[in-house]
Amino acid sequence: MSNETLVDLIRTKRDGGALSGPQIQRIIQAHTAGEMADYQMTAFLMAVFFRGMTDDETVALTEAMLRSGEVIDLSDVARPKVDKHSTGGVGDKVSICLAPLVAACGVAVPMISGRGLGHTGGTLDKLEAIPGFDVNQDVPTFRRLVDEVGTCLIGQTGELAPADKRIYALRDVSGTVEAIPLIVASILSKKLAEGIDALVLDVKVGRGAFMKTVEDARALADALVRVGTGAGKQVSAILTDMSAPLGRTVGNAIETREAIEILHGDGPDDLRACTLALGAEMLLLGGAASTEAEAIEKLEAAIVSGEGARVFERVIEAQGGDPSVVETPDKLPSTQYTVEVLADEAGTVVGIDPLEIGLTAVSMGAGRTRADQAVDPAVGIELCCQRGDAVEKGQPLALLHVHEPDGVDPTAVRVRQAFSFGEAAETPLIVDRRRG
Repeated sequence: MSNETLVDLIRTKRDGGALSGPQIQRIIQAHTAGEMADYQMTAFLMAVFFRGMTDDETVALTEAMLRSGEVIDLSDVARPKVDKHSTGGVGDKVSICLAPLVAACGVAVPMISGRGLGHTGGTLDKLEAIPGFDVNQDVPTFRRLVDEVGTCLIGQTGELAPADKRIYALRDVSGTVEAIPLIVASILSKKLAEGIDALVLDVKVGRGAFMKTVEDARALADALVRVGTGAGKQVSAILTDMSAPLGRTVGNAIETREAIEILHGDGPDDLRACTLALGAEMLLLGGAASTEAEAIEKLEAAIVSGEGARVFERVIEAQGGDPSVVETPDKLPSTQYTVEVLADEAGTVVGIDPLEIGLTAVSMGAGRTRADQAVDPAVGIELCCQRGDAVEKGQPLALLHVHEPDGVDPTAVRVRQAFSFGEAAETPLIVDRRRG
């Protein structure tokens, strides 16, 4: 192997050959060190896109990207450590209520999240709607809060899986984002760097998700479970529907408010069901429950007792925020005006296009199309009805949270057109489950 050049390794993959663990490690090390040019890495990524990778290769790629930076040591945390990762959707604020609920049930949740980009929102942007909340904690603080509070919610540091950041930037501009081995290595390298024992994946499927079909979502979920298990972790995946927004809100502060409602025993049924399903899987992998029914009972008890809300207060306070927002959500940023979007026909709502709702929220300032853009925490879209609801002509379909009501007609038209009417058909939230 010592006589092989990087070009030789690229050729091997281009021609459909399998690379060994040391060969893949060499590619990642060379690129991270600047010895492999970006155009060579792009050629390698394109070869992977067309030729694929075996599970052994994908495990090796994941571990090489993982070892390109710091791996957090949480061995001093006595509790089992389980995280959750969502592949991204519209209205997905689950992490905000899930982490404190699971922590309240005895499982530590070290959670490193991302920002919104494109039509999907980001957990960090929603948390930063809480006055003072600081997602930029260093690793020692992260480790301490996971141990003392039970959870900590931060953004990715520059020391964790730096190879992933460089490679993702190339994937984004070279048309190789969709390659499943590259998706798997990107997700798992960051998550395994957290020092977790187990991982639950929420693989979204539908028009508002990255994976549009059940078949593609299953393929991704299966690959994530196999490779994560091959890397020595307990991993399971739940496929959840993203053919409509999750919950009733799309926007940073209003989504955070809705997640707080779940902690108080309120909130939309679909958001509550998704939170409980993922939380139950986390408790099962963490050994805090032996059956799904027992796990859900524990999570519901943490809601009824208020312990989940108390944990969230402690998290917010520890990360510099105002914990009183948990009991007084009106302290979250808000707009001066709301504008009703009215139905122009009577009927039963059978669809709410999540992609169009997400893109419209971005156009209002709730999201970003470039990583360097700021977001407005207060603006957003609040849905007044969901699929299966009967509405009359002139009845509100949604509320636009805006700073200035003038000039919102084009936005209202986009939101109105996202609703479709007809004969209702029930769509299950849980599409499938994949376990190692």
